[in-house]
This record gives sequence, structure tokens and C-alpha cells, in this order.
Amino acid sequence: MSSNTVSRPVGLRSRLTSAFRWRWQWVVLPRVKRLLGIKNQQWARVVMDRVVDQFVLHTLPHRSLRVLEISGMPDSKWREVDFASYRVTTFPDYDVCGAPLAEGPWDLIIAEQVLEHVERPWAAVRNVHSMLTPGGYFVVSTPFLIRVHGFPGDHSRWTEQGLRQLLVEGGFDDANITTNAWGNRACVRANFMNFREWIPWWHSLRNEPNFPVVVWAFARRAS
Repeated sequence: MSSNTVSRPVGLRSRLTSAFRWRWQWVVLPRVKRLLGIKNQQWARVVMDRVVDQFVLHTLPHRSLRVLEISGMPDSKWREVDFASYRVTTFPDYDVCGAPLAEGPWDLIIAEQVLEHVERPWAAVRNVHSMLTPGGYFVVSTPFLIRVHGFPGDHSRWTEQGLRQLLVEGGFDDANITTNAWGNRACVRANFMNFREWIPWWHSLRNEPNFPVVVWAFARRAS
């Protein structure tokens, strides 16, 4: 009897807590974010995403491209783009450091925030290079002044010059590589504890080159 008396309030409390959390996450929090102008986008990635989107969707003939995304997230924006074909890999089902995928080649390979997590980035870039068609592109982005985040490991950081050299060592011609970076001190500080979402009226997009938060590159395999 006493055990039943105890279990009922615990069960009710658990259900009420779950209901509150669900309502907060899916009803209240989105309304609060809209009211405050908070975007569902990391502050660190705003400028980089704009440049990458412009390159893929407006510089390249994306509708005719066969595309591979390395370790893409379930909510990856690239899943919704009208590429000629799109394939995504996940780790550990596919380890880009191991070997090229047999079903290639691809016209465009995308690896966003991936290379810092692999144990042998030089091997990963060599495999990417081998999976591209002649004239195909590699779009890669990595963090720099971002706290360690192991998913599952966190191994490397590159400046623009370092990322360029990694791509050269992986087989890309230096003349066919474009690099860029964005960051500022305020964004560096904001990401000490978590990945801060962007509030346009509060978070500046001013670039301070000596404090890069993210680094990215476009590399083309020689024809």
C-alpha cells in the first residue's frame, strides 16, 4: 500500500515535468526567440553560410551536380537542394580517412565542420580529391577559435594558410584553392560556454581577421 502511495505522485510529477518541457521547447521557446529576434543559426556561421550558399547555389551549376556530403547532419540544408543527385555519409558507417567510396566520382563534395574531428585529415583530403570528377569542387569549413567539442574526437584546427596547405598536400593545386575566414573577439567570447545563436540587433558581423572563429575553402580538382 505504501509503495503504491509513493509511486503515483512520482509518476504524476514525471508526466507534468515532461509536459512542461515539451511545451517550453516546442511552443514557448520559439515564440520567445521570435520576439527577441533570435535566429536558429549559430552566430559563428552566419557569414560563412552566406558565402558558401552563394558559391554552391549561384556560382556553380548546382542542378547538374552529383553531390556527396561527408558526415552530414540529419537537418542538413543540402538535403533540400535540387542537385542532380545527393548522397550523404555518416560516421562510423563511413570513415573518410579510410578509403574512397566505390560509387563515385562526384562533381561536388561538401564537408562542413568535419575535418577537425577526423584523426588523419591529410588522408581524408586525399580521399576526397580522388572521389572528385576532373574539375569537381570540394567545399570545406572548419572552426578555429572555437572551444573543444569532441564528436567523437576533436583533433585539429587550421588558419587559412594551414587549411590551404592541407588541401595542397591532399592533391589540390594551390592555384585552384580559395580560402576565407570570419570572426571577431565578441563572437569568440560568446562561444566559451555554448554555440551562441545569432541575434541580428545584438551580434555584430564585423570581421576581425586576427580573431577567426571559422575558416573555409573552395578547392577545385584539376581538369
